[in-house]
Order: sequence, then structure tokens, then C-alpha cells
Amino acid sequence: MVRTIHHPAAAQLAERRQVIACDDLYESSDGFDDVYEAIAERVAGHAADGPTIYAVPGSPMVGEFAVRKLLARHPDAEVVPAESFVDAVLAAVGYDPFDRGLRIINGHELPHPLALDAPTIIGHLDSPEVLADVSASLSRVLPEGAEVTVLANLGADDEQVVTVPVDAVPADLAGFRTSMFVDTDPAGLVGLVGVSRRLRAECPWDRSQTHHSLLRHLLEETYELAEAVSRLPDDDAEVDYVAYDAVEDELGDVLLQVLFHAAIAAEKGVFDIDDVATRLREKLVRRHPHVFGDVEVKDADEVAANWEQIKKQERGGVEPQSALDGVPAGMPALERAEAVQRKAAKVGFDWEGPAEIVGVLRQEVDELEEALEGRGDAVSELGDVMFTAVNLVRHLGVTGEEALRRATARFEERFRAMEAEGPLEGLTLEELDARWQAVKERLSDRQ
Repeated sequence: MVRTIHHPAAAQLAERRQVIACDDLYESSDGFDDVYEAIAERVAGHAADGPTIYAVPGSPMVGEFAVRKLLARHPDAEVVPAESFVDAVLAAVGYDPFDRGLRIINGHELPHPLALDAPTIIGHLDSPEVLADVSASLSRVLPEGAEVTVLANLGADDEQVVTVPVDAVPADLAGFRTSMFVDTDPAGLVGLVGVSRRLRAECPWDRSQTHHSLLRHLLEETYELAEAVSRLPDDDAEVDYVAYDAVEDELGDVLLQVLFHAAIAAEKGVFDIDDVATRLREKLVRRHPHVFGDVEVKDADEVAANWEQIKKQERGGVEPQSALDGVPAGMPALERAEAVQRKAAKVGFDWEGPAEIVGVLRQEVDELEEALEGRGDAVSELGDVMFTAVNLVRHLGVTGEEALRRATARFEERFRAMEAEGPLEGLTLEELDARWQAVKERLSDRQ
């Protein structure tokens, strides 16, 4: 039995003796896993009637998924080693994997992230669609102008070994015996880590930075990211590619700060970026037993409750001195107010809904008016108004930062529209207000 008759060795074998091929199963199955299961079933069925040899093109232990299924059924079956397509590719490109290592990837299941940290062979490029998808994925992480080597029908009279730019791979090279060899500088996340380490080693500015000197940049980059995110459409179904481009750029700037902090710690022998990633991975797995364990939850609230309970266990079961513990004092006032309110709400100290808060907000505004008339501390009363307003936006399902950003953006748009109608200097307050109302009405109609 052979997996496919469409191979020179299989065709030669068929000339000498009777051969049962499995090519028909590719047409009658819905997906590749179904194909391999069907092949295993067919071979196992024949094996039940007598000695059976299942032959594949290349090594039975490299990329032959039906073999895995057969060995699961017959673990005592004899496996005869053979040269794989990997050997043929390495010979064709002249590379020894003991030099810088080797990665082997299935073109049907590219890993995410696509970490090209060593020379890589990508196999199973059996259709133009798969070859195009692989090329597109590589184009997103490889340096501009990077070349790849596509190898088709190695060992046959019509073999092709073509080195081309990754964004210009000919679709007609796809086939059941097509692979790709990629050997460039490390790309993607691994490449970024390498670049950050080199900057730390060779750039005078980067080398002079400390955890404390970088803190200002981390905060600035975080706020720039928040600004970019605020420009995304409110409708999750809508995709604004220009806005997302800015988010992608700002996420990179924040990630760079993380890498620099990890690099400095690595120099001190404390931890490196792999330790950071491992610790985060372990924490996420530990705090999501409903995903990685056998815990059952009914909704997001129960997930949050379990999260807090697990955090308590991580602290050794030590109870916090206050329900408000864990809110950094250095947080911006708006974000800290929200965090404090969320902590208080977890023990039930919260308003029932937005309507109730609106009534409290009116009371706080009345007290502010009294203070402005000399019957109290106006600054304290203003703070109460702001704190209550933060409570309201929290109950509306947004953040104070988001709500204020939107209001500021609306004000800026309207003010610039006022300026577009002529100079504002010299106008009376009544004239300015009239222009403001006209602009506001016009923009509201447009929206």
C-alpha cells in the first residue's frame, strides 16, 4: 500500500508488483485530518487480513500523519527509516543544521507568533493557496526584500530550486513535493528581542538608561497608546485600518520599553525577557482554572471572583489590611478614583445604577454652588463632584479617561470649526457663544 501513486518511486514500484494507492481518499474526505484517518483505517483493515507494508514518499516519521495514527493502533509495527524531504532540502541548499539550528514547520499550520529564530524549512506547500498564505505570513515578519528558496520535486527530472523575494513567490511552484527554505536574520518577536539587546550593547543613549530613567518614557508611550486606542471605532464590527495602524505602532513602542527593562535586569543577573514571559504564562494558567483546569464558571463575574481568590492564595492566604489595598498611590487621579471605586464595589459599597448616581451628582453640584458662595471649601466640593462623575462613567461601562477624551475631542473639533469661520479675537462673549451654538448644531446634524 502507498499513500500516493503520484511519486516516481511509487510509480516504479507499481510497475513491478500490485500496489494499492490511497489517492482517492483525498477526494472523498473533507479535510486532511479526515484523509489521514481514512488512510489509517484502510491500511489497518488490510493488515487485519495479513502482512501489510504501508510505503510513503520519504521518511515515515517526518510529516506523515497517517503513520502516527497507524502506530497508535499498532505500536509494535516495524518502522523502516528512510531519507526524508528534509535531507533533500538541506542537500539542495547546502546547509548543516548543526551550524545555527533548524526549524521545520507545517505550511498548513503556521505557528503564532511566527518565530523565525533559525533557518527554517516549511513543508506541505501543496496548493497555490497554501503557498500564497505562507508567503504573505512571511512577508509580515521578514525584512523588506528578504529572499526565500522554493524547492519543488527534488530528486526528479523536473525538480526546481528557485530563490526569489518572499513577496514574489510563483504560485505555480506549489505541489505535493514543494517546500520552502528560509534563512534570514531573526524576524518577528525574536528578532525584536535581538535588536533591543544590540541597542543596549552598542548605542550610547540606550546603554546609559536605567530602570528609573526609562520610567518617564514608559508612561509617555502608554499614554500615546491610550490615545491611539481611543481613536478606534466604537463599533467592534467596524475596522478602521488607519486607526489600527497607529495602535500597532504604539503597541510596539510600549513593548520596546518592556524589553529594555528586561534587558537591564538581565545585565544584573536578576531575570530576562524569557523569565518575564514564563512568569506571566504561569500566572495566566494558574488564574484561569476554568480554561486550563476542570473548574466550571457560569459568567465573567464568577471568573473575576475566582481571580481574586487565587490572588489571595498567591499571597499565602494573608488577608489585606483594607479592601482598598493594591491601588498604587502614583496612579493618575482619574484612574485611581476608578480603581478605588471598583475595590469598594467588590464588598457591596456601590450605587445600584446610573440614575441613582445622577441624583447624587446633583446634590454634589448644589454643595459646590454653596461653597462658591462662601459657605464651604469649593475645591473639596469640586473634588466630590468629579469623584461622583467618575462613579457615573464607571456604571455606564466606560472609563473616565475615555469619556473625558471624547468630550475633549468634541470640544476641539467644535472650537477649530469656530476658528475656521474667522478670527475669534475681538468677539464678545455673546458672539462667541452664538458661533459655538451654530457650529455645534451643524456638526450634530452631520453626525
